[in-house]
Amino acid sequence: MKDDLGALVMGVLISTHPKSKEMAKSMLGFKDLFLLGFFLAIGMSGQLSLEALIIGGLLVPFVFAKSALFFALMTRFKLRARTSLLATLSLTNYSEFGLIVAAIGVTNGWLDSEWLVVIAIALSLSYVLAAPLNSIDNKIYGQFRSFWMRFQRKERLPDDMLLDTLGATIAIFGMGRVGSGAYDKMRALHGETVVGIDFDAELTKRHQSVGRNVLHGDPSDADFWDKIEQDHSIELVMLALPNLAANLDALEQLREISFPGRIAATARYPDDEEELRQSGATAVFNIYTEAGAGFADHVEVQNQV
Repeated sequence: MKDDLGALVMGVLISTHPKSKEMAKSMLGFKDLFLLGFFLAIGMSGQLSLEALIIGGLLVPFVFAKSALFFALMTRFKLRARTSLLATLSLTNYSEFGLIVAAIGVTNGWLDSEWLVVIAIALSLSYVLAAPLNSIDNKIYGQFRSFWMRFQRKERLPDDMLLDTLGATIAIFGMGRVGSGAYDKMRALHGETVVGIDFDAELTKRHQSVGRNVLHGDPSDADFWDKIEQDHSIELVMLALPNLAANLDALEQLREISFPGRIAATARYPDDEEELRQSGATAVFNIYTEAGAGFADHVEVQNQV
């Protein structure tokens, strides 16, 4: 058995070992180093010429044909238009595996080395093209939603079914450490009228296993509120999402549906507080400042006991 094939077989054999994930994390640095070395070897294998640059550039637009095919396949498999579009944009580039195949072709004399340079240029330019598209993927969907929805099938997958908030009046978006603490406190104060929502399916299941009323959903999703029952009773939304961009996206969606209730959001830095207020948050909680104040209050209480 050849060395590379043997390594693949060995990887498959040890993939079920309890320490396999830990080993994969430890070897990630080596993987990146070898990948960098591979690209350096490709770059040194041929001479960059104007002709190669022009041909590589002409190949880039064909990546959209691949993207259209991905989008069509995903929507045919009953995925929502937004899910299909975001996945498609993530795949809107040429794969480095194509470069590996081309390198094998050059090694075996099936291709001229100049074609390897052409393919490397096309691959690099496709990444340059895909990066800005992925940074505005939600805006691309939101602005042209009616167009993308034309390709969505009426049948829904089990994970896309209508979400029932069970009459909750308080919704907490983001069930990490901050969100979980907020959920427990609001539940103690207001009872069962609290619902948590998180985009991490595994985290959602863990919360459900300990008795919390947590639903799986993405508040930055332009279709999220379409999945919530239309006669929901939510009056207060608490945003405890992991970063500012996620909170701002959720605020944008709340503005789109003209949410009439109160919106509280978490911030990490003072600059974030003003931006969140300008985007529609009625109250902003600075995690670090308030945590420090709470810590000081706790110490004072302990000293008085």
